[in-house]
Amino acid sequence: MDLYAENILDHFRHPHRKAALTRHSVELQEKNPSCGDSLTLMLRMKKNTIEDVGWEGEGCAISQASMSILADALIGKTIEAAQALSPKDILAMLGVEVGPRRLKCALLSLHALRNALRKFQNLPPTPWREVLPNA
Repeated sequence: MDLYAENILDHFRHPHRKAALTRHSVELQEKNPSCGDSLTLMLRMKKNTIEDVGWEGEGCAISQASMSILADALIGKTIEAAQALSPKDILAMLGVEVGPRRLKCALLSLHALRNALRKFQNLPPTPWREVLPNA
């Protein structure tokens, strides 16, 4: 399957929920140091549930599409359900084969999510090695 499948290109060209939230419970910026992709994730929480998601970012089609797809999937999830999302889940949502060189691009959204939730819970951030499979 082509790395830039139509699904990826559609989310890159027409990203979902790509806008700053004026009211949010937590905001976190993450960068992919290997290529310069960046995401700022904003979550509005209602008790233990993600009520709304907004984000801004720049980078390759894979990183931006990954955040767009994940943003849609997060609405209504509890903190526990969102924390349980794995790299395998994100790659399945993308629906394309992602090679080792693009893995950080694809998983930047998950890294941002995990650290935003940790920030919301007043916990220290998660290092990249805990996001990357077999790292």
